[in-house]
Amino acid sequence: MKPENTGKIMYGVWGFILGAVIATIYGFEVAGWTTSRQTETMNEEAVLASQAAICVAQFIAQPNYEEKLKEIGGLQSWKRSEFIKKGGWDKMPGQEKADYAVSRGCADGLEVLIKKLR
Repeated sequence: MKPENTGKIMYGVWGFILGAVIATIYGFEVAGWTTSRQTETMNEEAVLASQAAICVAQFIAQPNYEEKLKEIGGLQSWKRSEFIKKGGWDKMPGQEKADYAVSRGCADGLEVLIKKLR
C-alpha cells in the first residue's frame, strides 16, 4: 500500500469515529434520544401521575368530600397516605391492592385543595 493511501485511510477512519461520537452526543443531548431504561422510567412516572389524578377524582366524587378534605388537612403529611389507603381512593378500578406511590401522589394532589380550603 502506498504511503499516501495509508494517510487517507487513517484520516477517513478518524473522521468516521469522530463523526459517530458527535452524532451520538447530538442525538442524546439535542435530538431527544433515550435509552430503554429512561423510557421505562418516563412511562412509570406518567402512569403514576395519571393514577394519582384518578385517585384525586375518586376522592372528590364522594358526596361528603369537603368534610373528608378538612379531616385529611388536619393530619400530618406523612399520615395522609395512610388515610387515603384506608378510604380506598388509591385503588384503581379492577385493582385489589393499591401502590403506596399512588396514595402518596394522591395526597400531594389533594394538598392543593387543602390549601384552597384554608
